[in-house]
Order: sequence, then structure tokens, then C-alpha cells
Amino acid sequence: MASDPQRGQRGQRGTNGSSGGGASDQTGAEDRKPQSDEAHSAFTPPLGVPYPPLPEDEHPTSEFALPAGLRPETPAEQEGSAFSQPSSTTGQTPLPAPVGATAMSAFTPPHGIPAVSLTKEAPWQDRMRTMLRMPVHERPVPERPERGDEDTGPAVPRVLDLTLRIGEILLAGGEGAEDVEAAMFGVAHAYGLERVEPTVTFTLLSISYQPSLVDDPVTASRTVRRRGVDYTRLSAVFRLVDDIASEGITLEEAYRGLAEIRRNRHPYPSWALTVASGLLSGAASMLVGGALLVFLAAALGSMLGDRLAWLASGRGLPEFYQFVVAAMPPAAVGVAFGLAHANVQASAVITGGLFALIPGRALVAGVHDGLTGYYITAAARLLEVGYLIVGIVVGVLSVLYIGLQLNPGLRRLNPEEALGAYNEPVVQITASMLLALAFCVLLQQERHTVAFATLNGGVAWVVYGALHYVAEINPVPATAIGAGLVGLFGQLLSRYRYASALPYVTAAIGPLLPGSATYFGLLNFAQGHLPEGLTSLVQAASLALAIAVGVNLGAEVARLFLRAPGVEEAGARRAAKRTRGF
Repeated sequence: MASDPQRGQRGQRGTNGSSGGGASDQTGAEDRKPQSDEAHSAFTPPLGVPYPPLPEDEHPTSEFALPAGLRPETPAEQEGSAFSQPSSTTGQTPLPAPVGATAMSAFTPPHGIPAVSLTKEAPWQDRMRTMLRMPVHERPVPERPERGDEDTGPAVPRVLDLTLRIGEILLAGGEGAEDVEAAMFGVAHAYGLERVEPTVTFTLLSISYQPSLVDDPVTASRTVRRRGVDYTRLSAVFRLVDDIASEGITLEEAYRGLAEIRRNRHPYPSWALTVASGLLSGAASMLVGGALLVFLAAALGSMLGDRLAWLASGRGLPEFYQFVVAAMPPAAVGVAFGLAHANVQASAVITGGLFALIPGRALVAGVHDGLTGYYITAAARLLEVGYLIVGIVVGVLSVLYIGLQLNPGLRRLNPEEALGAYNEPVVQITASMLLALAFCVLLQQERHTVAFATLNGGVAWVVYGALHYVAEINPVPATAIGAGLVGLFGQLLSRYRYASALPYVTAAIGPLLPGSATYFGLLNFAQGHLPEGLTSLVQAASLALAIAVGVNLGAEVARLFLRAPGVEEAGARRAAKRTRGF
């Protein structure tokens, strides 16, 4: 350093003084003296050896450097994850995709992503059932309209509330759990909620929505406390769901339509329901050989039972006691005619009254839920059917026991005399159609569906009569085949009208209900013939199950022949959502 020149001079003098030589030695030492401090480095070449030439590049190379003539590789794309957003949404510039690659996320299912074709020309029930049976990662993304920055779509709580309200009406009206879940999923999917899972049990509805795998789910539930039969309201809700899933109406319009459905009154007043109940029992008595007087007696007993059931309902009694009260008047009228020794088939009167009370609608719904994999709901519905049938048994048996105590030799109550092999095709076909017509009024159906359901009931009895009376086939398979045709035609009609199949099916199975077999079992129990009574009740249960299974099988046959939209590569219909099969 040049900041202290005097110190350099003192050092030079000390060096000269220590050498002890003359002037010539001093001159030679000065020539050999290094010119800078770099001469003390071990890497400095010795004296007389020339320095190597300086490299042209000022930056030294490394063994990891890319050789000349090679292009640097394109940086590899960062490994994708199911928990990360695509690169297009993070503000980064996406890397160029290789040739032949598709513009998809880095994560792909191991078996590929199937091609899904869900055209809106198909009924929404088929489309929603197809998506419900798919795994969550394979469901197609809902179509969203173009929105501005300030419009973020409907609020999630409002969509879930609308979904639960619609599901409540469907479940309370007797719709199957599979169709209720399909409707709830269709509503939520139409408003842009992708990851939704509806759950339906006998009295509880719940739906869960998860925006993504890393977000907390939002869950809402609703309890169905009251159940009523109104197929007009049920059909209106199906049309509303079709407008939501296919037409894309707004959330406000959907709420307005749902409010109008709730405000609408039943199409038939209470007195019309009472008359229809009597008409149903009278027509049922004609099926087993009753004449005009039997028709009037059965109608009178059923109307009295209906009024008593309404009174018990207004007092808040459970449904079990309502059925006990409703079953007593028809049995009392039959016993009264038998005690009076009138020329009236008392057994036909009681049998007609039982036709109006057997819960065929709940039975069909329970078996349908069991066959489609909803075992909790099916078990609850079948348990309800069991309680209602026990109520009917208690009401009829109490009256029959009193009548037999008053007159043990009541011949008019014996089924062998009263209900023989009655076979009058014209009378029975007319009675079956009249029974189905009365059933339509009791179910509060829309007027344009009454004619189809009435004809469907006539077809059911014609098939059953031809198989049982002409071909002499056992009544159980004959009933199952007749109910299968009812389910097939009902499913075809519902697809044609984009509506529920219940209005076309429930009333049509009325002529097939096991009223006479139930009466035989109860009468044998009242007379103390337990083996015969048990045999008759087992036959009645077999007929009831044949009806339920036949209706479900007919609907499934219709779906097999009518191609449902879904996964193109699969071709066949997938198994139910909760039972994947073997």
C-alpha cells in the first residue's frame, strides 16, 4: 500500500544493512528482488518461465457446464397434485404442452377419464341417476353461464335449502329414495355445485357440499315430519325439477314456483275422497262376486270408516289407531248383515273394505327401496307397513270375534260359501277399472293421468284373470306378471311425459291387492283355526311382495330397453350407488 512511504524506506534500509555486501552485491540483489506481493504465491511461475496466456472468457468453466453445441433442456413441469389448482388459475405462464398431449391437469385417474354424454333431450331422472352412480371424480362438470366479475352465482346455503325443500315434498309424497336423491342432485348440479352428496332416509334428508378437497364441507339437513298423499303436487315438483335441470331457470324463479306448489290446494275436496273410498270398496266387493246390495253395503262401511279415520286424525291419534278405527265399520256392516240373516254375502262386504285399507303404496315403495340398495329406508317403510297391517288386523278381528260370540254359526262369514270361484270377466274388468278410478281420486292425481291409470288397472286384471282363471297358473306368479306390466306401462308413460311413474302405477295395482286372502286369514284366526289362518296370511304376504317386485321389475325392464345416457365406453347400466355388485 502507498499510504505509508516512510515505512517502506525504513524496511529497505534495514534490508541493505543486514546484507553486509558492497555496492555491486547491492545492485544484483535489487535486480532479483520481486516487484509485488504476488511473487510469494505458490502458483506463481519461477523466474524465467513465461506466464500462460489469459483465457478469452473471463468466467471459468465447470464440469457441470453444458458443452458447446448442445441446447439446454426445457425445464420439467412441476408435478401436479389433486390438492393444487391448475397453473392457469395461479397467474403463472403455462408451459408448452408436448405434441399429442391434451390440455388437462397433471393428475389423471389410473383408468383414464371416461367420455360422458348427458344430453338434455333425455329425462332428467336418467341423467341424474347416471351421475349419482358415477364416482365423484368422474362426474361431468356442470355447465355454468358466462358471468361477470361481480356475479359469483347463487349462494350455496340458498341452493341447499331449495334442494332440501324439493326433496321433502317428494319424500313426503311417497316417492322412492332413489328418485328423491336424483332430484336433489339434479337441483344442486344445475346451480353449479359439483361435489354434492345427497342422503335420503325414511324421515331425514341431508346434503353435503364440498367446494374442493381442501375446503370444509357444508352440510344441511331437514326432517320430514308429515307425510301426505297428493300426486298432483308430486307431479308439479317433477316439472319444477325438469325446468331447473333442463331449462336453467334462476334460483328466484325456482323459489317462486315452489311457493306456488305449496299454496295450491288439493284437487279433490274431503267429501270426494270419502265417496271415492266407498266406491273403491264397492268395486272390490264386485271382484269377488258381490251383487248390487253388497256393493252398497261395502261402500257404506268404507265411508263410515273413512270419516272415523278423519276424526281420529284431527284428534292427533297416531296412524296405527286410525287404521284400527277405519277397519271396524266395514267389518261391523258385514257382521250385521250376517246376524240379520239377510241375503247378502257378508264376506264380500268385509273383503271390499279391506281393499281400501291395505297400504299397497307404502309396500311398493318399501320393496323398491330395498331392491335399489336403500336398505335403511326400505326397512323403515316395511316396518310401517307391518304396523298398519297389524292395525287392520286388530280392528277387523275385534269385530269378527264379537260377531262370532253373538252367533257362532254365522254361515255368511264362511269364505267357502261366500267367495267361491267367481269368474265373470265383463263384471270383473269393469269393477277393476272402477276400483282404479276411485284409487286415483284418493291419491289426488291430476285429471289427465286418471284415464291412463284406469286403463292400466284394467290391463292388470285382464292379465291376472287370463293367467289364473284360464291358464290355471298359481295366483302368486300371475299377480307378479300383471304387476310387471303395470310397472312397465307406468314407466313408459312417465318417460313420455317427463313425470313421476307413481300416478300411473299405484292406482293400477289396486285390483291386485290381496284383500280376500287377508280376510280369510283373519276369519280363521277369529274362529280358532290357526294353521289355516297362518297359511292364508302367508299367501297374502306373498301376493303383496309379488306386486311390489313385479312393479319394480317392470320399471327396470323399461330402463333396459330404453337406452339411458351415461358412460359411452361402458354401454351397460351401472349398478346402484350403494351396491356396486360382484
